[in-house]
Amino acid sequence: MPDSARSSDPAVQRQLDRLTMLSPGRDVLGLERISELLARLGNPQEKLPPVFHVAGTNGKGSTCAFLRAAIEAAGMRAHVYSSPHLVRFNERIRIAGKLIEDAELAPLLAEVLDCSEDIHPSFFEATTAAAFLAFTRHEAEACIIEVGLGGRLDATNIIPAPAICGIAQLGIDHQAFLGETEVEIAGEKAGIAKRFVPLVTMKYAPALTRRIADVAAAAGAPVLAKGTTWEATLYNNRLHYRDDKGKFDAPRPRLAGDHQVMNAALAFAMLRHQNAVAIPETALKAATGWAQWPARLQHLEEGPLTADLPEGTELWLDGGHNPAAGEMIAAWFRGHLDGRQFHLVLGMLDNKDPMGLLAHFAGLATSIHAVPVPDHGHHAPDALAAMADRIGARGSVAADVASALAMLGRTLDPGKPGVVLILGSLYLAGEVLRLNDQPPE
Repeated sequence: MPDSARSSDPAVQRQLDRLTMLSPGRDVLGLERISELLARLGNPQEKLPPVFHVAGTNGKGSTCAFLRAAIEAAGMRAHVYSSPHLVRFNERIRIAGKLIEDAELAPLLAEVLDCSEDIHPSFFEATTAAAFLAFTRHEAEACIIEVGLGGRLDATNIIPAPAICGIAQLGIDHQAFLGETEVEIAGEKAGIAKRFVPLVTMKYAPALTRRIADVAAAAGAPVLAKGTTWEATLYNNRLHYRDDKGKFDAPRPRLAGDHQVMNAALAFAMLRHQNAVAIPETALKAATGWAQWPARLQHLEEGPLTADLPEGTELWLDGGHNPAAGEMIAAWFRGHLDGRQFHLVLGMLDNKDPMGLLAHFAGLATSIHAVPVPDHGHHAPDALAAMADRIGARGSVAADVASALAMLGRTLDPGKPGVVLILGSLYLAGEVLRLNDQPPE
């Protein structure tokens, strides 16, 4: 699914329009174009502050959020490059803690595009080049880089010598680019490994562990895996972490979901196994409460979208769109509902597997209200609604999220407030945040 963006700033929008015209209009992988583009810009990737490079199928963005929170809790500044954006393109480039301003973004994009017309970079490649260039022009003590797609051939993998690399949770996604099996995908993610740079990983199935070890060994990177080099667990509602440097415990992450415990622990392990930035334990403990990552089990505030729901109804948002995400999200709601009815508002891109996601909600969801994903190719809402029977839910179709919530508002029992989750696409999640006046900051 090719990337795109709109901006309310005319100068930024002119550059985004140029990018749309220049780019190939499809997802592309490979380091040839980004190498040439960055060379023309003076190779900014070689001048970044110490880099924390994070890959993974799910959880890499949350891991980056915990890294940023810990670094900032230590009194330092961090640049962050992440994707996709939810509401504003600016979310992709955070400079020393703050989203890039339009006044800087427009000329920055122009500078990148002016020297790349004959290269035809992809949307992500041009954005990556712009981020790296911006980061070299502002002081910070660290740079957190989230892989876009895969790892080995992702544009961010042009970074020559990160301080440390990490791989979050693994699963099946983007098969057209990364391979049909989890083992193949794990090998692509492990492609971020660099010589002598520690590669910190979660604990995976044996076949995935072997594949990552093989790729890392070929690159000359030591693997620091959960269960061998470091360990973490949730006990008495606290995150308990230990490695060869010692042990400590931290508050349970404020971000909802047990999976966030391990994302925080991965960030801790990355921070404790690098030597470029000194992070005290006090900052690690603060990070679990400081970290924010929108559209990941986010409890929506009162706003235009919540107005039609009965008082007391909980409205949640998650951009999860693959089977592994469905498993984690459903597991959290099973422990959260306490007998209340649970309803899904679902929209999914047409290159995703709906039943792989929905299967985990069997016996849990009372209804599914299927909606389109604005401005993106998506599964027909009729087709998604027809899948509801297979998980024991009622299926219906709505023109958009607001209409789906209005339908629920008319049918839910005001005396028995339920729980509603909007799910299936980060692009849909961005539209929800926009409509509910909750853009990321």
